[in-house]
Amino acid sequence: MKQLGLGFLIIVFTISLALANEKKPVKVQPKDKCPVCGMFVAKYPDFVAEIIFKDGTYAVFDGVKDMFKYYFNFKKYNPLKTCSDIDTIYVTEYYNLEFINGFNAYYVIGSDVYGPMGKELIPFEKEKDAKEFLKDHKGKSILKFKDVTYDTVKSLD
Repeated sequence: MKQLGLGFLIIVFTISLALANEKKPVKVQPKDKCPVCGMFVAKYPDFVAEIIFKDGTYAVFDGVKDMFKYYFNFKKYNPLKTCSDIDTIYVTEYYNLEFINGFNAYYVIGSDVYGPMGKELIPFEKEKDAKEFLKDHKGKSILKFKDVTYDTVKSLD
């Protein structure tokens, strides 16, 4: 019984440590500019996306489309970083306007909803919400992060 209790405590401690090390979203400051288009990000809180790096630095974007442009072209926008330097990506969920994990989100493309830079990938935490939005807003498809390509993003320009 003591071994079971000790095992449980080790698991709880390990999970707590992992959660404590998870990088939280940054509070966008009025001076923060999108590294892709140069727009002030704080003006567009409903569309903010963030890449948080393992070293604590970050990049904030006025929309998911620009975040993906940056992600697919570190050499141009941040040559000192690579995808392996990323800790977390946050995107603003369309319906509740809360940050969600960008790697796990569902993205609707081709809808009649536009972001600050025009056509946009609209993120959702739940697939059912993405499907409802797709239907209501004439979207073309729903993609997971791993399925978004550079060509997908360029097609939105």
